[in-house]
Amino acid sequence: MSTNNSSSVQEFEYKAEMKQLLDLIVHSLYTHPEIFLRELISNASDALSKVRFDALTDQNLLEEGADPGVKITVDPKELTFMIEDNGIGMTEEELIANLGTVAKSGTLGFMQALKDQQKELDGNLIGQFGVGFYSVFMVTDEVTVETRSARTGSEGYRWKSSGQGTYTIEKIEKAGRGTTISFKLKEESKEFAEEYRVEQIIRKYSNFVDFPITLDGRQINSVTALWQRSKSELKDEEVNEFYKFIANDFQDPLDYLHVSVEGMVSFKALLFLPKEAPPELLYRQSELENRGPQLYVKKVMIQSECRDLLPEYLRFLVGVVDTEDLSLNVSREIVQSSPVMAKIRQILSGKILGWFDTLAKEQPEKFRTFYKAFGPIVKIGLNTDFTNRDKLIELLRFESTKTAVDEYVTLKEYVGRIGDDQKEIYYHSGSSRSQLLAHPNLEYFQDKGIEVLLLSDPVDVFVIPSIHEYEKKPLKSIEKADIDFINEKKEGSEPLPENLLQPVLALFRETLGDRIEDVVESHRLVNSPVTLVSGKDALDSQMERMMKMMQAEMPAGKKILEVNTAHPIIRNLSGMYMANAGNPLIGTVIEQLYDGALLHEGGLDSTTDFLSRMNSLIEAATLQR
Repeated sequence: MSTNNSSSVQEFEYKAEMKQLLDLIVHSLYTHPEIFLRELISNASDALSKVRFDALTDQNLLEEGADPGVKITVDPKELTFMIEDNGIGMTEEELIANLGTVAKSGTLGFMQALKDQQKELDGNLIGQFGVGFYSVFMVTDEVTVETRSARTGSEGYRWKSSGQGTYTIEKIEKAGRGTTISFKLKEESKEFAEEYRVEQIIRKYSNFVDFPITLDGRQINSVTALWQRSKSELKDEEVNEFYKFIANDFQDPLDYLHVSVEGMVSFKALLFLPKEAPPELLYRQSELENRGPQLYVKKVMIQSECRDLLPEYLRFLVGVVDTEDLSLNVSREIVQSSPVMAKIRQILSGKILGWFDTLAKEQPEKFRTFYKAFGPIVKIGLNTDFTNRDKLIELLRFESTKTAVDEYVTLKEYVGRIGDDQKEIYYHSGSSRSQLLAHPNLEYFQDKGIEVLLLSDPVDVFVIPSIHEYEKKPLKSIEKADIDFINEKKEGSEPLPENLLQPVLALFRETLGDRIEDVVESHRLVNSPVTLVSGKDALDSQMERMMKMMQAEMPAGKKILEVNTAHPIIRNLSGMYMANAGNPLIGTVIEQLYDGALLHEGGLDSTTDFLSRMNSLIEAATLQR
């Protein structure tokens, strides 16, 4: 930092990271310069909300004669642009912190990666990374910010920068609290000095800001609390606009829920179901933990993301909840422990799950879109929300051996169409539908026409086994060795007689040793010679695979090898053993069969030996010719 002693102007140098960030913003990433106005209005609105909230508990804030609002003034001849608010304002320290440094760690790296991948910065992400103010440098070469904090004893300051390498701060006389941002537009950005263009942008992005936005003296936005109206008064167009504003989304919502509750607790809510789920919601747990609808008390925003309003598995919903049963100066800690909040959360959760059920019954295509996007998140509720567990179970949808791709069946539908002699609900878990359908463990069920649920969602292995039973029918993985199969002999496929069966099983046990728990005759295989299954109390393969992903050092559990003694390979192997017990080809075949079963499970760590043995067997087969 250097100080110019001939005046009160202090010059500060941006840190290297900040210089890089500004260069990326101005020259590399933004393709929609109009969003600079959205960001400036958003910052002004935040400043107004902050001072309104702080005024509830702090009587020493600077008074402001004018009503809170955002004023914009443009001059198409001079190409000047000015936006001012009478909000919380900034101190000198806050100016340096807010306008002189990168707001969030990791921002520069994120943006540099986008540039390296030759991707443009999605407008949805701009504000999230705390860099919205700097988008103004897309439309101007120099920005002046004049501000005065609402704190008593504060002074006015002017911040000025060209976004190159330095910025200056000087003390000024400023009568009222708040912030004014002014600049001259570049020639190529002169459209933003035209009233019609500025009005168009305000209506597009900022129509539902909580405070009046005036443009050259005319109020442009419609400041209205939509959630306070009755559902019959709501129009889809304005509801969709409101959603886009609060969700920072460019798509319409998939659907919305209007709630008005009067009684022991009173509140109104307007909640939205997005069409798509951001990938980080499922794979970054913290994204869900820190989300939540906006909490208002008597139309005053208390928290922008109130995590206590909804259980974690429903926090992908966007919206507003407004109650009069909390005091305006309620603290965050009181919100967390409030019985009012607990009651609102309980009622909202029930209403939301009822909403989903109605969608499923009355708008199945819309429900399908919702379930595809958010089903994995909703399933988490099975292990956390025991009050609504039965409702969640009814919402579950599964692919099965009797559904087409992207078609689903409910547990109720499954139970309704199975025969009286089927006492269990069967499921099979794996990485994809195609992999599941090709698995040997499914052969018996396919041969008998028994429907099996196909679970390819990674969440399924953690939540579905916890259901245990549905309508008195246990849910059971087809991989479990204790399934009670109905033995039926098939024509032309007689199993080995007992005197030949036991020596073959013993041969497998001796060859494979302690790599397996046991070797038994299979009743589930039809077309395959062997398969691996889990013991009664062991994890099935998919669960074990997921656990190992989270805990790499976890040892693999031993499996039971089932042998299809009616298969030609096994019958021929028995014949080879009877003819010459020392034939080295016998051990090679057994090892190959075992590795093939591991390959099906996704548990074959090395394919080198597998391929080498395969070549040896092919060579032996060709020598027979």
